[in-house]
Amino acid sequence: MSDVDPAKRAQIPERLKEARKLAGLSQGHVAKMLGLHRPSVSEMEAGNRRVSANELARLAEIYDVSVAWLLGEAPESLDAQDPRLELAARELSKLKPDDLERLLKLLAAMRSDSTANGSDR
Repeated sequence: MSDVDPAKRAQIPERLKEARKLAGLSQGHVAKMLGLHRPSVSEMEAGNRRVSANELARLAEIYDVSVAWLLGEAPESLDAQDPRLELAARELSKLKPDDLERLLKLLAAMRSDSTANGSDR
């Protein structure tokens, strides 16, 4: 990782933390998946511990993001609009069809309510 631009290197800890949170995982859970102790993950996210290439590849796999994104070589957010959309899509795909239909109706009601109130979001 020595050839990574220092400005981009500074983004890695922030992106690791963001990706972990969006994946809905605790530091302890990630540590267990990597075969590390929880403080190691905490140190990575604080920028106090370098992340090996193997760890970076494994973290990208765990968080379902690209290594390029973790390295700051991809757009600022995980999704062009909002990084939470990718996480929401993954969670929605796990719902039963009836639950998904109820949720879609709720979202439609929320959109029509916000439009009626004159708000954009």
